[in-house]
Amino acid sequence: MKEFDLSTHVFFGENSLERLEWCENKRIIIITDAFMEKSGVVDKLKARMDGRGNEIFVFSKTVPDPPIEVIAEGVKCLAECQANVMVALGGGSAIDAAKAVRVMADRMGFGHIEECFAIPTTSGTGSEVTKFSVITDSAKGVKYPLVDDDLQPMVAILDPELVSTVPPAITADTGIDALVHALEAYVSTEATDFTDALAEKATTLLMKFLPLAYKDGNDLLAREKVHNAACLAGMAFNAAGLGICHSIAHQIGAKFHISHGRSNAMVLAEVIRFNADLEAVGKGHRNISARKYQRMAKLIGLPYVNNLVAVNALTRRIEEMKRMFGIPATLKDLDIDPVDVSELRSEMVQNALKDKCTQTNPRPVSEEDIAKILNKITPLV
Repeated sequence: MKEFDLSTHVFFGENSLERLEWCENKRIIIITDAFMEKSGVVDKLKARMDGRGNEIFVFSKTVPDPPIEVIAEGVKCLAECQANVMVALGGGSAIDAAKAVRVMADRMGFGHIEECFAIPTTSGTGSEVTKFSVITDSAKGVKYPLVDDDLQPMVAILDPELVSTVPPAITADTGIDALVHALEAYVSTEATDFTDALAEKATTLLMKFLPLAYKDGNDLLAREKVHNAACLAGMAFNAAGLGICHSIAHQIGAKFHISHGRSNAMVLAEVIRFNADLEAVGKGHRNISARKYQRMAKLIGLPYVNNLVAVNALTRRIEEMKRMFGIPATLKDLDIDPVDVSELRSEMVQNALKDKCTQTNPRPVSEEDIAKILNKITPLV
């Protein structure tokens, strides 16, 4: 027996921030980063909740790849203010941090959140609707994906106004991250008809509207569609899981401080080729992933006459998008010394194999497989 659940209540479209006005007589903590506070976005949210007997507190110390120390500091802040409503505001890192703070505080007996709002200001991670949170052990240079039903926010608010000023490079990196979520969930060992529907819709929206949002950030229709697509992709992988693209990207991001979306983008095409296993398909072996990539190619208007044609067309389109977005092909293009990569390669391979995302990859993977994919962007020295 399988199960599918959409437990997060989603408000979307223009003026969806009005949902915050329903809060009355609450102690509210906003967990965000310093930029959101300085830019006035926090004040915009506070204006929606001021009055009506609410008390509002702000913790704005979240950072990219939130370290364990920041989570601990957030737990302390929550314990001191005794908030019963949380508003997680920002990109995936801020929302991930807030989710971890909420669950840890509750389990340590430092506070209980009755309602958690997640409000993304980038379109990519889908963290607003997932039971996942990624935190970092800075000392070890390791990212830990946490998975727990209690991490899932109760309410998500998708207001396109909050992403209209996101710079093109971040629009691209986060948008590609959403695309990876959709494509990995689509071929996951835990994929179902329900997650397939979400992944297909997310991918078709992203392929059409992400380039438009990248070229013109003021295109509110494109912004809204990409924002919705990222959420749909989040719903898909929340139920189906991910794969080795994320497992490898976690290592790249942790070791070299490259954004998560960009790390994913750099290995996505190679992972698709690996999972499709076209050499085996050519020998008559059946491959579900190759067939699903073929269907996806058809849905987004690419050649799809057979598995080989479809997979090549899909990976070509991904490489074209990377070039359009200025995403580099190798770590060397980011001025990362190949010698440094070589020294860390074995550890990265081992950590990728242990990563929880590897468990739902559609094709069994070995150390050699991970190393070959990693070597495509980090040539051996």
